[in-house]
Amino acid sequence: MGSVEINILGQHYTIKGDASEEHIKRLAAYVDEKLKEIHAANPNITPLKASILASLNIADELHRIRDAHETAARNIEEKTNALTGLFD
Repeated sequence: MGSVEINILGQHYTIKGDASEEHIKRLAAYVDEKLKEIHAANPNITPLKASILASLNIADELHRIRDAHETAARNIEEKTNALTGLFD
């Protein structure tokens, strides 16, 4: 387990984990970008409220992608079953 120094909204953090340094930095940059977008749209927002909004936005993205993935997996399974039925 290694340590990685990151910077989010001007604050320095040390992150420990099993993921690669590149991966952790990429995640931190993504979170920092989301927070900066929120701050740009709402300059007077507190860091805590900005963090909550960013978390909700990221969670929304995750759930939309998961839903799309599940739909695609179901479609592939249905088409596979239909094709398999042609060989019976």
